[in-house]
Amino acid sequence: MSEAGEFVDFALQRGASWSRAEAARQSLGSELSYYGASVGAIRGTIRDVLRRHPDLSHDEVTALSSELWDVPVFERRLAAVVLLQSKAGMLKNSDLTRIEGFVRQARVAALVDPLAVDVVAPLLAGLEGQDRVHAERVLDRWAGEPDELLRRAAMLSRAGAQKGEFD
Repeated sequence: MSEAGEFVDFALQRGASWSRAEAARQSLGSELSYYGASVGAIRGTIRDVLRRHPDLSHDEVTALSSELWDVPVFERRLAAVVLLQSKAGMLKNSDLTRIEGFVRQARVAALVDPLAVDVVAPLLAGLEGQDRVHAERVLDRWAGEPDELLRRAAMLSRAGAQKGEFD
């Protein structure tokens, strides 16, 4: 595990609460594990990582997001989403493949929705020409998938991109 990945995992576990973990399990289901870290702790941890590593490249950001996502713990996966939200401006059309994998593995709308609205929508809104055409084809494919969460991601991404309310 990378230094940044270890830092995130340690911080999330340190900020854990058994009662919050149990409440999340009751609310979101038992397909994932839960540390019980708050959303504020997750956001603060990613903010700290980005302060410690201010020059992360595109490849380092996407690698860290995959590293965090690989362990099926809700808070780690939400940290990956927050990282991608924070660095959405550096994402590329080709990152839709990685994001599709995340959506397929998400298991809960609480991860899919912010991926679609806060990561894919701004990515889509910023694309032009062939990159935009390719991204639209990817979303068309998602919209036709049997996976309900992938269809949901396609709909939310397009709706968010049409609004165009991004920094």
